[in-house]
Amino acid sequence: MNTKLTLRLDDGLIRSAKRHSAKSGKSISRLVADYFTLLVAREDAADTELTPRVRSLLGALSGAAIDEQDYRRHLENKHQ
Repeated sequence: MNTKLTLRLDDGLIRSAKRHSAKSGKSISRLVADYFTLLVAREDAADTELTPRVRSLLGALSGAAIDEQDYRRHLENKHQ
């Protein structure tokens, strides 16, 4: 069930949200819903205990100069 929600926001923030909405092709309602969904997911993830293997990997790439393009190149090479 969808329910109407009224938000009071600064005019500049509203303009920015509308620009972002147009660029992303998502309505402002969808952007807000996605944000709240993300918040809930983070809360749920915070309650999840990490396995010893995952804990051992935390921070393994800190300080590494790796970006999305590096990952794309890796995938391209992997799937050739």
